[in-house]
Amino acid sequence: MFLYTLIEIVSLLINVIVIAVIIQFVLSLLLAFNVVNRHNGAVDAVWTAINAILDPVLRPIRKIMPNTGAIDFSPMVLIILLQILSIVLRNVAISAI
Repeated sequence: MFLYTLIEIVSLLINVIVIAVIIQFVLSLLLAFNVVNRHNGAVDAVWTAINAILDPVLRPIRKIMPNTGAIDFSPMVLIILLQILSIVLRNVAISAI
């Protein structure tokens, strides 16, 4: 039962990271198209916080990925890897019961 609870907690953290990646993506689009700018204190605080959370996770993926120019595929790779981890953990929890 403890293993199942631990797996649920890890799954929750995976979902939080995926949501943070989506927020970073949307915010980067809003910044790129000048819908919002970093001169706004709230936007700058959210941008700084999201990047502080995700950069340590995305940096190793960016080192492995080939340079694709202006498009950064590392957030997509991170989401795919996290979903694979979630599937594996779910199957471990099912097999443990």
